[in-house]
Amino acid sequence: MPKLILPLRLLALTLLTATVAVSGAALLERPNIVFMLSDDQDWTGLSVRMHPDVPNSKSDFYRTPNLEKFAAQGMRFSAAYAPAPVCSPTRIALQTGMNPAKLRWTKAAPPEAGHKLIEGDTRKAIRADEVTIAELLKSAGYATAHYGKWHLTGGGPAAHGYDESDGDTGNRDADRHVDPNPVDIFGMGGRAVAFMEKSAKAGKPFFIQMSYNALHVPENANKATRAFYEKQPPGQMHSDVARAAITTDLDTGVGQVLDAIERLGLTGKTYVLYMSDNGGGGGRGNMRPLTAGKGGVWEGGIRVPLIIRGPGIAANSWSHQRVVGYDFFPTFCRWAGVKQPLPAGLDGGDISALLTGSTAPVKRAREELVFHFPHYQGDTPHSAILSGNFKLLKFYETGEQRLFDLSKDLAERNNLASAQPELAKKLEQQLTAYLTEVKASMPKPNPAYDPTKPAESKRGGKGGKGGQGGGGKKREPAK
Repeated sequence: MPKLILPLRLLALTLLTATVAVSGAALLERPNIVFMLSDDQDWTGLSVRMHPDVPNSKSDFYRTPNLEKFAAQGMRFSAAYAPAPVCSPTRIALQTGMNPAKLRWTKAAPPEAGHKLIEGDTRKAIRADEVTIAELLKSAGYATAHYGKWHLTGGGPAAHGYDESDGDTGNRDADRHVDPNPVDIFGMGGRAVAFMEKSAKAGKPFFIQMSYNALHVPENANKATRAFYEKQPPGQMHSDVARAAITTDLDTGVGQVLDAIERLGLTGKTYVLYMSDNGGGGGRGNMRPLTAGKGGVWEGGIRVPLIIRGPGIAANSWSHQRVVGYDFFPTFCRWAGVKQPLPAGLDGGDISALLTGSTAPVKRAREELVFHFPHYQGDTPHSAILSGNFKLLKFYETGEQRLFDLSKDLAERNNLASAQPELAKKLEQQLTAYLTEVKASMPKPNPAYDPTKPAESKRGGKGGKGGQGGGGKKREPAK
């Protein structure tokens, strides 16, 4: 049956405050927002640096000319973090403005059996009572659209505030799209352009989330793009031809959307953001500036590219303040002039001051950032807390701590836990207190564990078998 009334969660919010009457003129003053989210793209996965002082913070093989141009027009963030090291926990955090640990949604794939620990529980569907960013922007008069990978079930984007979408899509829905529309990059772009044209004609501000499937299914990259890379010398850090080709195809898709914004005369009143949902799959050891990749809360799994362009943002500018994906929720609400009370318990902070040159840290409910991954995938179950320059990782199989000063050791190679035990203890206490406060799902001892039997693996992760933390072995970057 079609919905003829507001969802209950929106109705409840509406009753908390007077209805805001917004004139057509006021709507035109509000900025448009286009949020582009790539999939499994490493911090070093663009041909543009993510840190001005780190030469290998860009790829030595992939080419992304449109993102180079885009970066020169806006602000790059050297310390941007995905909320999680895997995709669907990041996506629910982006929709709700909350930490995946609090949401008790910390993994996308099914748990792996046969390990020393039983993985923490995780859920698979956004709830009807969870207020999304699209619902709040829609309440402020925005037209809303979501294209590409939803991966949150729960009825799909249409049930959670989006006027238009591709439906309740997941990981495999774009696999059938091949040359000349690999993983539906350009199909998504065409639908987004049509939505912008329609909204602009109606005089409505719009919010569009472009959840690209790339860099998934790199074998679907356009043949001409792949042929180009087959003729190029491999880089020392990157050399995968298929992944390079799908990266460039995605960059072309980004250019498709940016060109439409310019053609429609919307550049001066549109914020455009580009970010990855988590880190990539690792790479060639010491050639990479970050350790590990997807499936672990080492920097390689959670530090991601972030570029923002829009009104008041200086061209070719930088911010080195720490930003995390759930900061966008309150930021978008500020830009849109949302008058309704924001949901209680938001973890994100408004980053709009950074975009006008502020160097002050983002104000959130708590200073420290917590990343919780009680699962086997790129590592054994572990969590991390970032406070000031320091980052502590805690591994649950053995209780081992790893402490790093990220201002001096971005690669996380010099473990300071023994040299600074009081700081390590303090950070671990803060980490434990947060996880306890939010009732985070924790790993538990496996009474049926048999070390003579290999554990199962239900996805392409290392399952903690790569000499990762907690076992006293040398930590090597995940491949």
